[in-house]
Amino acid sequence: MAEYKGIHGTKIQNYTTDPTNPILGQVWYNETSQTMKVQAVTTAGSWATGGSLNTARGAIGASGIQTAALAFGGAVPPLTGATESYDGTSWTEVNDLNTARQYLAGDGTQASALAFGGRTTPTGGQTGITESWNSTSWTEVNDLNTARGFIGGSGTDNTSALAYGGGTGPTVFTAATETWNGTSWTEVNDLNTARQIGGGAGTQTSTLTAGGLSPGFSIIGVTESWNGTSWTEVNDLNTSRVGVALAGSDNTSAIAFGGYSTDYTGVTEEWDGTSWTEVADLNTARGLYGGGTGTTTSALAFGGFTPATPAQTAATEEWLGAGSPTTRTITSS
Repeated sequence: MAEYKGIHGTKIQNYTTDPTNPILGQVWYNETSQTMKVQAVTTAGSWATGGSLNTARGAIGASGIQTAALAFGGAVPPLTGATESYDGTSWTEVNDLNTARQYLAGDGTQASALAFGGRTTPTGGQTGITESWNSTSWTEVNDLNTARGFIGGSGTDNTSALAYGGGTGPTVFTAATETWNGTSWTEVNDLNTARQIGGGAGTQTSTLTAGGLSPGFSIIGVTESWNGTSWTEVNDLNTSRVGVALAGSDNTSAIAFGGYSTDYTGVTEEWDGTSWTEVADLNTARGLYGGGTGTTTSALAFGGFTPATPAQTAATEEWLGAGSPTTRTITSS
């Protein structure tokens, strides 16, 4: 019978802790836990607890990836410009936004982000203020053409972004879409369905937006796909909701999580480019602009409002999607 070394070229090694970067298929023995382990791939996605924000808040902006994220603005209350950086384990406070605000949009990376729009008072103050993050501090740049709160946004860094939807007043909905070129905003083709508090993810040329409130204050699951020129309506979310967060790299691959339907929810759905499929729920149901960033296999959820008292949460969760590498314990049958 062939031995493990003969098949894989290495012996099974003993460790006191799990190896830092195991390769896919590697098997080892953990002497501390007295268990045999293997680096495999996940067959179903799940949420795990991450390090909590230093400042619990909802209506928050977000950028980055699961292991290098940025959280900014929001409502504690009061409104805040607080900015925090995540390293995959814990959050660290860094320099604040120049303008404290809630219900803003964000895009980019931990080192190159854009914050735009939002509300500068608890009940109004829609703004077009845009700020650029250079890994150290925020700098105010040119405003949106249409000032608005409850806005959606996506993009890759502080030179390339897409802003869409939102409210130009507490009861006024917009479908306006604008692109950012690193210097100024340009109006482009509108959404098909005007909405406030919808989720969004992707790039300036390939974005997905889903959910939100439509005129008449109806909670919707309407999903639209942006191809760099125009929006196309595609298949709806299975669970209509407002304040849903999205994570994903483009309009063909995304996950939507949290939000408010008939109550705060942890429902998570995955988009395959054609339709939404429900997967594992968040551990903490939350909505109304909890932060969300990352990809379909490696996303981050943080902050938001919950049914608890106080409503603002600092809870952070990390999504490990199907197909992602994961460490499993080998058990005897």
